[in-house]
Parts: sequence; C-alpha cells; structure tokens
Amino acid sequence: MAESNFSHLRERASQVAGKSGGRRKRIPIDVQLDPYELPLDEINVANPEIYRHDVWGRYFKRLRDEAPVHYCADSQYGAYWSVTRFDDIMQVDKRHDVFSSDFSLGGVTIQGRPSSTGELPMFIQMDPPLHDVQRKAVAPMFTQRSLAELEKLIRQRAGSILDALPVGETFDWVPNVSVELTSQMLATLFDVPQEDRLKLIGWSNTVSNADNPEYVSDAAQFWEALAECGDYFHALWKKKRAEPAHFDLLSMLCHGAATRDMDQRQLLGNVILLMVGGNDTTRNSISGGLAALNEFPAEYDKLKANPALVMSMVPEIIRWQTPLVHMRRTALDDVTFRGCEIRKHDTVVMWYISGNRDERAIKDPDQFIIDRANPRLHLSFGFGIHRCLGNRLAEMQLRVLWEEILRRFDHIETVGPPERQSSPLFRAIQSLPVRITARSA
Repeated sequence: MAESNFSHLRERASQVAGKSGGRRKRIPIDVQLDPYELPLDEINVANPEIYRHDVWGRYFKRLRDEAPVHYCADSQYGAYWSVTRFDDIMQVDKRHDVFSSDFSLGGVTIQGRPSSTGELPMFIQMDPPLHDVQRKAVAPMFTQRSLAELEKLIRQRAGSILDALPVGETFDWVPNVSVELTSQMLATLFDVPQEDRLKLIGWSNTVSNADNPEYVSDAAQFWEALAECGDYFHALWKKKRAEPAHFDLLSMLCHGAATRDMDQRQLLGNVILLMVGGNDTTRNSISGGLAALNEFPAEYDKLKANPALVMSMVPEIIRWQTPLVHMRRTALDDVTFRGCEIRKHDTVVMWYISGNRDERAIKDPDQFIIDRANPRLHLSFGFGIHRCLGNRLAEMQLRVLWEEILRRFDHIETVGPPERQSSPLFRAIQSLPVRITARSA
C-alpha cells in the first residue's frame, strides 16, 4: 500500500468548509399528527425526525397494513421503496442476486448515492464473490472459541465500570457504561492503545451522525474526520504488515490473502464498517435495554426474581431496540415484488424496525417480554450473506454486563426520558439519565 494519502477527502472538506446547515436540513414533523390522516403516498418513513421523537410506530403500522411494499416518490434522499413486513424483509435480504448492496450503486443505506466519492468500498457494500472473501478475512475473531476467550476480559471490564458508578446520584448511563464498555472492547479488537479508544468512538460517532445537523454542523467536519481516521489506521497498517500476524481485526485484514493488497479506500471502508458495527449495535442495545426494563417494570421485577432470564432477555433487547433501523438495496433489474413493479436501479429499503414489530410474525410485538418462547425471532442482525458478523459478540457483551449488574445492584432507575438521535439508520440513544437506588447486600 502506498504512503497515506487521503487528499481527496481533505479536498472535499476544503470544498465544503464553512458551509452551514450540515449534511441535510431538518424537516420538522408534527409529533401530534396521526399518520393515518396523511395521504398514503405522502408518508416518508425516512424522515429522521420520526426517530428523534420516537413516533415511528404508527407510520410503519399503517404501511404494514395498507401498503407493505410502499413507494415514496419524494424525500430528502430521493425516491425509494419501503419493505415493512417481517417475511418480505427476509426475502429481500436473502436475494442478493436481485437486490444489490454494491457501493457503486449507492451501498446499504438510504443516504448513499450511486458512484459517489463518499461511498467507501467495504465488504458489507459488496456483492459476492468479493464480499465473501473479504468478510472471511475477519471471521475468525467471531468464532465461539474466540468469544469464549474474550468473555473473561469483558466480565472484568464490566465489573470495573459498574463498581465505579455513583450510588444514589443521577448520572448519564450512555457515556459512563454503554460507551465505556464498547470503546474498551473496540480498542481490544483493533489492538490499539486503550488511551486511543475515544478516538475510535469519535470517528464512529461522526460517521453514524453524519446526517444529523446538530452533531455534524459543518460538512467539512465529516470529511476531515474520515481523513484523520484513514491516516491513523494507515500508520497501524504499515506497522502490522512488518510484524507477524496477531489475533486482531487489523492484523487479519493486513495479512489476509484477500485483503492484504487492499487500497487505502478499501482499508478505510472496512475499518469504518468494523468500528461502527462494533460500537453502535452493542452500545445502543445496552442503553435501550435499561430504558425498556424501566418502561416495563413488571419485566424488571421478573428479571430480578429470576436472573437466569438474562439469556432470553438479551435477544429481546436487541429486537426491541433494533439498533440498525434499516438496510438499503438497489434493484439489479426490473422485478415484480409482492405485486409492485420495481424498476432497475430503484432504491429498496428494508425497515428492520418495522419487521421487528410485525404482529404477523411476532406475538405482541409492541410488548417487551424477557421470557419469550422464541426470542431470537427478530431481524436486527439481518439475514443471508450480510447477516451481522459480530452478532454473538454483541449478545455476549449484553449478557455479561447484565449478569454483573444483577450481582451488584437492586435497581437502576431511569430518571428522565432518553435523548434519541435524529437518524433513519441508527436507533441511537445519546443520553439516558439514571440513578442506582440501592446495592444488594
């Protein structure tokens, strides 16, 4: 790989420097508006504001019932199709031969644009065979054997984090627990110094909040952050290429047969994929699980009476939270799907958050139930070749954390509503005020 040169990103930053308004303008919504009062063709479930205000439920309920494959002709992201029922989402997710993830067609998010310089090649934004060989390079990190070796470290760190929390005082759960645990593990997975872990979180936050004008107020900030991230990992890449392979994600990429000759854009793309994937899913499930237990106090009582329910509660948290709201595909040809004529190169969006609340597939989907008979029946990790590679690691971190919480605390009370992110991609919780009311004897 050549010397680090992310000049195209810094040039982009220079071009947009000083332009206010962020990467999009906020389209306000009336949170009191009943979506059933809107004309069906005017419903735009990609508006980030319905997620910031947490009012998305009835929008999707209407689409599932009246237009499960729905066309929105005009949105801030252009025209798109919405797929909102559980079984239909599974079908689209598994048909990579019909619905493409390729970055050159716009990638896997509704924000993506065909042939955009902002679309970085990463294996989640590739179709077979390139997707398969690049994904395989880092797969050893997520085997059962590897996870078993990580569990002791996760438990030690979770215990230290929990023991440092103030008892009887209000504090923010997100930075003190959710971010702290995931950032420590992210640094371990990449084999970077722990003192740099907040750099990883900062870059991940910029990427996942790139569409939030309150977080990324100047678009130059986004491109400069990408360039900084690229420089940092390029330096590590050079160091690791000169050493024997170690058991970390970056070593696996730089010594893997299919990835060792990646160019800089592919390196940065795959690093961002693994960084965001290792941060957002687990972190927001940690926060969302505590919020859900407080919203459904009978379930919290049930858990405290029977801590073994942690095992079934973890996948229920991930279903309930649905940390990744959607994934996008692009039609490779004209196709008729559920009676709708989807044209070649149309954007097709699978709304996981809707499928996880589809009563046709899940009983009482709007209830948080920690002892469901089949708690793994959810869409949060996707299906098919793009199913989340780190799903077992995310589940293990949640399980271990809650096992350690139940050993230490009688109750953790939320004392204010969660502050939610303005994003149609990540169902993120930015802040969650809590109070630990007592310690177990």
